[in-house]
Amino acid sequence: MASFTRGFGGRRRDVDDSKIPPGQTLVHDWPVLSAGATPEIEPSEWSFSIRTESGLHSWTWDEVRALGLEDITVDIHCVTHWTKLGMGWRGVPLDKLFADIETSLDFCMVHSFGGYTTNVPLDELLDGQAWIAFEADGEPLTPEHGGPARLLVPHLYFWKSAKWVRGIVMHAEDEPGFWENAGYNMHGDPWKEERYW
Repeated sequence: MASFTRGFGGRRRDVDDSKIPPGQTLVHDWPVLSAGATPEIEPSEWSFSIRTESGLHSWTWDEVRALGLEDITVDIHCVTHWTKLGMGWRGVPLDKLFADIETSLDFCMVHSFGGYTTNVPLDELLDGQAWIAFEADGEPLTPEHGGPARLLVPHLYFWKSAKWVRGIVMHAEDEPGFWENAGYNMHGDPWKEERYW
């Protein structure tokens, strides 16, 4: 007997299929998928850091937000085959956090509260490609969706948009994170269906 998960009801007929990567199904809600327990982090307890060869650079909740929030509308694509189009977000671009940081290292290991990690090349986090997001669809991020802050890297599968983000450690080599160690693709481009190794 087949079972269906709420939100995986198929594509609307009036949607431009060119916006949906191969193997994806359009959803209108936002499915919750997590590995492990959902941490509860108060904004007053949240901070973000970037560790490079020159040391640790860190910001509080207020300091990150003071860098300047942007409103972004993007499509998101989960490796579990769902796509949500035209989703509104509010966050701080990674460009602003890296603006005064000099590094010769090319790879980032993103760290989250709760121990989750994922790898992303630095050049895929800069030039308007990634944000620390605080809001989605006009509301503060709930803990189930990664609140109070998550990484948003919409051009890659959504496991790269780490929930409960707390920092980045720079590396000289591309090393696998949590899901990459479990067999997920090191890169994760939805248009190339880079789901697994």
